[in-house]
Parts: sequence; C-alpha cells; structure tokens
Amino acid sequence: MHHLDTGKLGEQFALEYLKKKEYTILRQNFRAGKGEIDLIVRSPEGCLVFVEVKTRSLDGFGGPEEAVGRKKQDMISRTAGAFMVQSGYDGEIRFDLIAVLLQHGNLKQLRHAEDAFF
Repeated sequence: MHHLDTGKLGEQFALEYLKKKEYTILRQNFRAGKGEIDLIVRSPEGCLVFVEVKTRSLDGFGGPEEAVGRKKQDMISRTAGAFMVQSGYDGEIRFDLIAVLLQHGNLKQLRHAEDAFF
C-alpha cells in the first residue's frame, strides 16, 4: 500500500473513532503556509482540538508517535494559530495525537493521546 493511501486510511479510522467519542469534526487537512493539520475537532466538552494522525503499516520501526518531533510540533502550533486567526476563535485549545497501526489495510491498533504536546 502506498504511504499516501496508508495516511488517508489512518485518518479515516481516526475520524470514525472521534465521531464515536462524540467529537464534532470541523475541518480535515487544514493548510496554512507550509503547515497542515490533519483534523480540527471540537471535544464533547467544547475544547478546540488540533489532531495529528500518524499511521504506520507495521510497528517495526518504532511507534507512529515517534514521528512527531519538536519541529513538527512547532509547525502544527503555527498552523493552529493561523486557523484561530481565520476563524476568530479565542477559547481553550489542545493538541492531540492519534497513532494508527494497520495490518494488511485493517485497523490493528489506535492510540489517542490527549494533550500530547505543549
């Protein structure tokens, strides 16, 4: 499976998971400058959540979470700021990470880390 297909499939699993948890999906693949945020959602408690989804086919080279280093976190933060300016949002926010592990195109495991950075 091509890595772009893997990423899109992981995002679909993440969306389904968040919907089941009663999150409201606001935007998918929001871009600003060089940055992109995979999912922007509102938590059931009303918090604006910027979600980075990392998907891997196998867990052999470390977990998907390990792919979100400081540089990536900074880019997500700047992109989130651009979204907040564009939307006029001035409330509570948090940054979550959803790690998706696939096996033969099927969901093997999904881990949701709330308030994963900053």
